[in-house]
Amino acid sequence: MFFLSKIGVPAWILSLILIPLGITLFVMILGVSKEMWISFGKMLLGTMGWVFLQTKKMILFFRRKETQPSLSFTSLTKSHSEATPSEIEAISVDFEKLSEEMISEKRKPKLVTAPLKSFSATRTVKGYQFPSLDLLQKDPNFGRKGTELSKEVLKENSDHLKRILEDFGVQGEILNAYPGPVVTLYEFKPAPGVKSSRIVGLADDIARSTSSHSTRISVMPGVNALGIEIPNPTKEKVYMRSLLEEDLFNNSSFKLPLALGKNISGDPVIGDLSRMPHLLIAGTTGSGKSVSINTMIMSLLYRLSPEECKFIMIDPKMLELSVYDGIPHLLTPVVTDPHKAVMALKWIVREMESRYQVMSKLGVRSIEGYNERIEQAQAKGEVIKHKIQTGFDAETGKPMFEEHAIEMKRLPFIVVVVDEMADLMLVAGKDIEAAVQRLAQMARAAGIHLIMATQRPSVDVITGTIKANFPTRISFHVTSKIDSRTILGEQGAEQLLGQGDMLYMKPGGRIVRVHGPFIEDKEVERVVQFLRTQGEPVYEESIEEEGFGSGTFLGEDSSGDELYDQALSIVLRERKASTSFIQRHLQIGYNRAARIIEKMEGEGAISKPNHVGKREVLLDQ
Repeated sequence: MFFLSKIGVPAWILSLILIPLGITLFVMILGVSKEMWISFGKMLLGTMGWVFLQTKKMILFFRRKETQPSLSFTSLTKSHSEATPSEIEAISVDFEKLSEEMISEKRKPKLVTAPLKSFSATRTVKGYQFPSLDLLQKDPNFGRKGTELSKEVLKENSDHLKRILEDFGVQGEILNAYPGPVVTLYEFKPAPGVKSSRIVGLADDIARSTSSHSTRISVMPGVNALGIEIPNPTKEKVYMRSLLEEDLFNNSSFKLPLALGKNISGDPVIGDLSRMPHLLIAGTTGSGKSVSINTMIMSLLYRLSPEECKFIMIDPKMLELSVYDGIPHLLTPVVTDPHKAVMALKWIVREMESRYQVMSKLGVRSIEGYNERIEQAQAKGEVIKHKIQTGFDAETGKPMFEEHAIEMKRLPFIVVVVDEMADLMLVAGKDIEAAVQRLAQMARAAGIHLIMATQRPSVDVITGTIKANFPTRISFHVTSKIDSRTILGEQGAEQLLGQGDMLYMKPGGRIVRVHGPFIEDKEVERVVQFLRTQGEPVYEESIEEEGFGSGTFLGEDSSGDELYDQALSIVLRERKASTSFIQRHLQIGYNRAARIIEKMEGEGAISKPNHVGKREVLLDQ
């Protein structure tokens, strides 16, 4: 300190040095914790470093002044009356420069060396900003794999399960135990001669003996063993954010990734909707079906921009999907009217056919090939043209062609989400079934995919035609074995625990038990509110137009003008109008006759049916 005072360091700088030293000695006397001592040490080092830096600058400044005769140290110590005006002005200028240097040094931003967490960063593509994962609830147990059951507990449970099976006359051994977030899978190898069906039939007895809610037993594919799934004493909640942070979700080649949940081993299960290519979901009220649909939609919203993926959402219940109204990914407002839903599905069929026509002109077989061809042409500045025959030459008889330019526009994926299939089947079962059948059979290559859910998996809702065209299915808890067989083709879904516990059947027919992620309504609202700030949706007005939505499927007669005229003349002549009456006279099927009657009613030729089903003929012959 004495040395600093000798070289001309001001008293205020000495105070800045002495005060931290005094605080440090005081802290040492009090004996605070190690963490507090480290923080005080860092503060002291920072203060000392800044003080010495300023001291060094002032020393250099004074040394520069000593080399200038007009601004010597002696001239600086002159009184105001002795100094010349030029000296005062020069000194003022140099002190102003010094002050500016000190202030600018103080205002320099500090470099942040700590790495930023990846989940808090947001992506921006072509001006569109993806939502941040900070909008979702963080998993407090992120990084922990599975339910932490000790080896001793697993060994004790395995021995207890083996004794229970022996009490029922089933011999064998427990090979392994795989703890998961919700259930623990015990791999049981039965003794030779023991039938698997006998062990499967003991599921309820094992649940009673282990004091469990339910127990599921199934044959493990590729292994000479059966899997016995027993619920854990405490369930581990799977958070949506933890799945979206997984490398499998972010770095995979999946085009339409769906975060489905975690399997029995605690590993993430991510599906690709483009490979499924359609998904059928069933489950009772409270089983987690609607939450699962929200997590699937969120998965796509976090991965794809509005230019890459569009949605058509159909929600007859008017409660689950209405929150997504106004996001830029929608092709039309959320459809809640079942009649408009039929028109929306018919529009999708027409869009599929239109896409096939465009892709055939380029000679590509899928939407990926089409978009790749468009990108290549745009990069080269090329205009893609195709030839159209316009007629024949009058002199030579050769065909004449004209070239037309193809619109250089990428085709986005279209995902159709239907939350309740049963309500639509009640209103227009035949039309819905026909539209779904065509889409399920042909829409994959056109980039159109279906996600359909129902809480009543009966055969009148999930018909054989629909079931055959949906190889990928998810079943939550159902009420009976019959419902489980309807959706999955086998029993087991009736023994699920609910609240996100599901059976996921992959396209190959293999069934995996998965526990779906949980997402709260306020999380969905935060993400939707952010997406609304990224742009307005561009709606396709033709989706809900009555004329555009009319039509039939599966090769049925779409116009039927001649047949309709015959039927109308018969009705006017006989003064009778009914579906069976038209069937008998024209020798046609019920569906076609019913459409003719509906058309007559729409044109005012006949009245609506009365309380006994009879109609009046309103036109004169």
